[in-house]
Amino acid sequence: MSLKEIFPNPTVKEVAFQIRFPNLFYLEERMGDFQLRVMKEFPESAILYSKTIAFADVGPQVKTADIESQIAKGPAGQKVWQFKSPKGYQLLIQSDSVAISSTHHKTYELEGGDKFRDAIKLVMDNFLKIIPLQTISRIGLRYIDSCPIPSKDNSTFKSYYKSAFPLDRFNLSDALELDFKACVKKGKYYIRYVESLQQSPGQKSPDAYVLILDFDGFANNIDSKDYLATTDKLHKIIKSEFRRTIKEPLIEYMRKPKDG
Repeated sequence: MSLKEIFPNPTVKEVAFQIRFPNLFYLEERMGDFQLRVMKEFPESAILYSKTIAFADVGPQVKTADIESQIAKGPAGQKVWQFKSPKGYQLLIQSDSVAISSTHHKTYELEGGDKFRDAIKLVMDNFLKIIPLQTISRIGLRYIDSCPIPSKDNSTFKSYYKSAFPLDRFNLSDALELDFKACVKKGKYYIRYVESLQQSPGQKSPDAYVLILDFDGFANNIDSKDYLATTDKLHKIIKSEFRRTIKEPLIEYMRKPKDG
């Protein structure tokens, strides 16, 4: 069954898009023009400085908040232009990358909610008008989901997920942590897939756990005119892998009204 609905209680906690390209030394001169083009959607702006911003290929436990904590205002390090949207999108631009993230994700492209695809298109169309890249070194799309585990036992877990964990060997009820990672090629695209069993944050019970699903899709050396078609394909691959991992009880969980 394909997932073609906007869920009131989604498991996705963060979605991120990024492009990378060779350092452009003149980019700073054009940022004012870019800012004017996106100001309606991203009215809040700031200039930050960072020694390192690793937006992709970081572990499943790393979130945007962790990345932001690495950014220190001051004269040292690489300049970062930050723009924020009332819809919850954050845009970070450096001399070699553009990144958009959201912790308030509604939908990628379905009608009835703020579309992450629209934010990508707005940013990229305007960016490419003032920075006419011919080739994008890398395009990445990443989803991080925090999924419930109602009862920490094999039977319940298997009813919710088709997991890659070796549960026949390591019983879930005995596990303190479990991790699985695979990076595979799908035609000219790649996906890094991570499952991670983690204690649920803020819960007093030592048996309160969640399953973190981390889908990081990417493609290399893309013609700039194909950026959106490439991102659409990455989304399709990630959506398919998510559907292959979850079962009907989790879908019903996402259909229920969100607590609080």
